[in-house]
Amino acid sequence: MAAPDAPAAARPRSRPARPRGRPPRRSGTSAAMLLIAPSIVFMTLLFGWPMVSGILQAFGGPEGLTTANFTRMAQDPYFWSSVGNTLLLIVVMIPIQFVLALAMALLIRAKPRGSSVYFYIWAIPLAVSDLAAGLVWLTVFTDRGYLNSVLASVGLEPVSWLAYDNYASMFMAVLIAEVWRATSLVFVIVVAGLQSIPKDYEEAAGVFGAGFWDRLWHVTLPLLRPSLQTALILRTILAFQTFAVALALTGQNFPLVVGETYRWYTGLQDANVASALALVVMAVSMVTAVGYLKLLKDQSEAQR
Repeated sequence: MAAPDAPAAARPRSRPARPRGRPPRRSGTSAAMLLIAPSIVFMTLLFGWPMVSGILQAFGGPEGLTTANFTRMAQDPYFWSSVGNTLLLIVVMIPIQFVLALAMALLIRAKPRGSSVYFYIWAIPLAVSDLAAGLVWLTVFTDRGYLNSVLASVGLEPVSWLAYDNYASMFMAVLIAEVWRATSLVFVIVVAGLQSIPKDYEEAAGVFGAGFWDRLWHVTLPLLRPSLQTALILRTILAFQTFAVALALTGQNFPLVVGETYRWYTGLQDANVASALALVVMAVSMVTAVGYLKLLKDQSEAQR
């Protein structure tokens, strides 16, 4: 007589067979870590270690960690004027650059005759360094430059555009030079963003009677938001680093924050205060980037 079957609870449970061809999860994680390890090491050496060294240097002193470097930075007579000049330049320059870049990109998208030539001409400043751009515009605004030569040719008195006591003209000279130099960066990003937007949307809006400004405001700009967000963050961070153009045009008469970093490091031979200034620039740039991301994200969610 056959023995009765054992209860189901007493039967030994066999482990489910592992699917063939699928490696264990642990080995997969280890393989992924091995693949990204060179990138982690590279990023640590390229960004992490210099940043840590700069922070330690900014808070370093003969007696150990201290905040005396930040105190010396804030008490410097050029510091607050450099902060004001930098913020004023960013507030005025960024909107102008985005309006110009958007207008140029829309003109390229309309494909008029010679549009490819326009693109390459407008992208030329990307290949020009900051100092070279400043020197180019110095030949325009100096006392015996091209602008005063034009004024003299029409019977007008020359103007000392870069004089230390003429703040408005100094600011305009730096603004014009920086707009000419850096608008091309925003222009290239906006052109790339427009290339990814199908024209079907604008054509459909036009069929329903939407004019140019309605299509631009309600169709093009919302679809262009990711590119504009990228350009805004990148251009603002780079605007905080504006230095060589102002130095070539005005010297120390129009101080900027990064220019003060250079002055403390090379002229005053104080690397600790220079590191403190660099740390301030980095912190402001990071806060600005996070603020842009949050603001644009909140606006996009509110429009849904």
